[in-house]
Parts: sequence; structure tokens; C-alpha cells
Amino acid sequence: MASSQQHQGMMTGRHVLSFDVEEHFQVSAFWSDARRQQWDRLESRVEHNTFRLIELLAQAGTKATFFVLGWVAERHPELVKALAKQGHEIASHGYGHELVTHQTEGEFREDVRRAKHILEDLSGRKVFGYRAPSFSITEQTSWAFAILAEEGYLYDSSIYARLQRSEKVRSPRSVREIITTGGNIFEVALPTANLWGIQIPIAGGGYFRLFPYSASRMFLKQFEKTGTQFVMYLHPWEIDPDQPRMDGPLISQVRHYLNLTRTERRLQSLLRDFSFAPVVDAFQPIREMAQMLAQGSTTQCAASS
Repeated sequence: MASSQQHQGMMTGRHVLSFDVEEHFQVSAFWSDARRQQWDRLESRVEHNTFRLIELLAQAGTKATFFVLGWVAERHPELVKALAKQGHEIASHGYGHELVTHQTEGEFREDVRRAKHILEDLSGRKVFGYRAPSFSITEQTSWAFAILAEEGYLYDSSIYARLQRSEKVRSPRSVREIITTGGNIFEVALPTANLWGIQIPIAGGGYFRLFPYSASRMFLKQFEKTGTQFVMYLHPWEIDPDQPRMDGPLISQVRHYLNLTRTERRLQSLLRDFSFAPVVDAFQPIREMAQMLAQGSTTQCAASS
């Protein structure tokens, strides 16, 4: 059982930019047990694409949050170290890109614990954030919040109320503190927009490629007018129009490959038009708690040495 309270008016004025770091063949839309067995034999493109993102962000003087899959981190340790060296926030995308809705509580705990340990060992920093594959924390898997809190996560960013009826959706324009039996954890929800009583997705990913850039710019401007922040997400494979094509349902192919040639240019426009920060810096209650935990960890290490 979890309850929550809102945190408003505690923001830096910068929007949030985040990337879910996974291979092009790991997306849920193309998931199958057979393909899962082939992961180590398929062409890896995540390192090249993520380094390109690092270049674009450096050119714009922008830091972001990278939700890195533990599976990817194990195979590309230098990528995680480079992200940390550049000052980006390293957060967890879980280990094996298993949907939370397909896991038992024990499996989920092992998945998020394993990923956190890998990322912290490689980056030399505490990992505070988590985002579930395909935003798969739902009302049916709300038990995940308590486990995340118990495993040392400070915030989650998995709630994306896309295509739900508006009257059932909490305001996405705030940070919630969720109170669970395992401790408290912040929720950083992704934004949606109300269209005829339905919450349409506007936070990035395929929707950033589907809508014209002018629409994304309009949504961010609307958030700015109300003094709230926009949480944006993308994947490294979305700036890679030359990636190998996968077999799958037509709708999955359309969603995955639509306008890949335009993503990098649109991202550059986004970085030019708006100011962004990592999750851990953008929201005051999260920033203050993270600083306190980091200082406590440093003090503990100094006392034990």
C-alpha cells in the first residue's frame, strides 16, 4: 500500500532531458523469447549512438540523465565511465529489459539490485534513479515502489499516463513523494496533454518523431508558462537511421523506424531552444536528498579508511 504527497514550486526552471540506454534490438515492441536468446549475436550499436549523444550534449553545454540497462553496462563499461566523466547522471533502466508486469516481486528485486550494483561499480557514484522498461510500473505493480525504496533508489520515473482517461490521471506537473512500507520514494512522472478527455503522450520517444518539432516546442512553452517542467526522454537508437531492420508486426515497425532521419536534427533544435538538467539536479527535493546521501556516503568511506 502506498500513499503520496505533491511537491510543487520546488523546481530549478530547467526542463529534464533523459535517455533510456538500450540496444535497438531490445525494445519491447520487438520482444520475443527467441530474439532474447540472440542478443549477444546481434550487431551492437548502442555505444556509437550514445557517444554521439554525448557529443551533441557537450556542444550544447547540457547535462542529462542516462537510464542505463545493466546488460548494456556490463558489455560497454567504458561507455558508463565516459558518461560519468562528462558529468551526466547515471541512473538504472533495470538489468535485462524485462517488463515489471512480467516479473515476480523477487525477480524485480534481483533485477534492480543487480543493475544498481553494476552501474555504481563502473561510475563510482551512487545511483539514485530508476525507470522501468516501457514504463511498466502500473497500478497492478505498485509493489515495485516499496522494493525500489528498500534497494536504495531515491526516485522513480516510470509513470506515463498515456492514452488514459483524463479524470483518472494525477497531475503530471509535479513531483510526488510516495510513502511505502519500504520507505519513501519520489516519482517523476512523464507529461501528457489532455485531448478530448484522453491523455495523449508528448514526452518524447516515438512521439517526438511522430509530431512535428513545432508541436514539441509548443508543449514545452506551455509548461514554462505555468512554471512547471517537462520531462523528456529519447533512446540512443533514435538517432540511428542506419540500424538493421527487425521483423515484427507492422505497427511496431512503423513506431520504431518512423522519422529516424529527423531525430538528431530535432534534438539539436531542442537543445538550442530550451534549458535542460538531469533529474537529480532539476527538482529541489530530489537534489537536496541526493546531496545528503552522497555526503553521508563520503563521510562513511572516510571513516572506514
